[in-house]
Parts: sequence; structure tokens; C-alpha cells
Amino acid sequence: MATLITLLRFLITFPAFYAVILGQLRWALVLILLGALSDLLDGSVARKNKEESKWGALLDPLVDKIFFLSILSAFLYMQQINPVAFLLLLIRELLVSFLRSMGAEKGYTMQASYLGKTKTFFEFLSLILLSAGSPLGGWMLWIAVLFAYISMYDYLIKYTTFEKSS
Repeated sequence: MATLITLLRFLITFPAFYAVILGQLRWALVLILLGALSDLLDGSVARKNKEESKWGALLDPLVDKIFFLSILSAFLYMQQINPVAFLLLLIRELLVSFLRSMGAEKGYTMQASYLGKTKTFFEFLSLILLSAGSPLGGWMLWIAVLFAYISMYDYLIKYTTFEKSS
């Protein structure tokens, strides 16, 4: 069930992206809220139903990245966000994915940290505010950038600590 919720978030990406591009921000807001709710639910459902797996631990952050960066790219296309913020987040996501891949190759799964979850919260909040037309959306995006790099540093420390111990 948790995997289905995660896959639903993936499928929501496409209509949410097009809603932003077409300027249908109320529809985008509904879809983004649904995506945020699914992100909260999938982990809870997995823990409650004892469905936690390596597959889910890898799929959830991948779908989060696809959802967030896709919709954020629509706001970039519509010139609603700073392109530097988008680039910084894109680079961070690629670097963390690289670290996770390196860890997975060696049998080490990097679980989402509290800092990573905080980053995700501000990412979803920025999308919600942007789709609501609030000027605070841009500010929340910069806060997401800040937490993105703090959490990346945390992942880097965890990975290097694992490397030294193996």
C-alpha cells in the first residue's frame, strides 16, 4: 500500500506540472497538497503495516525529487522563481543521489535524516505558497536551499564515517 501511495505521487507530478505551465494555479495547489499528503502518508503506512523495505527507502526519495524538481521547473519556466535557487537544488539532489548510490553499492542505505525531512517540508511549503501566488514562496524556496545544503553535509559526514568504518 505504501508503494502505491508513493507511485500516486509520481503520477500526480504530470498534471501538477502542466497545471503550473497552463497557469491553473488553484488546480496545481490541490495537486501539490495531494502530493505533500501522500509524502506524509507513505512512510506512516509503511511503518504501520510493516511494509518498510530497501525498495521503498530508495523509491520514496526518488519520487520526492521527481515531484519537486519537475514542478519547480514549471515555476522556473514561468519565471516565478530564481534560476540560481533551482540550479543549487538540482546540483544538491544529484550529489546526494550519487552519495546514496555509492553507499547502496557497498550495502549501506542512507535513511532520510531529520535535516533532509526539514528540507522536504520547506520544498513542499515553497511549492504550496508559489501555487497560491504568495510572495513568501520564493523565500521558502531559499530556506529549502539552506536546509538542502545543511542536510547534504550531514549525508556526506554519514557516508565518510561509513567509508572509514568499512
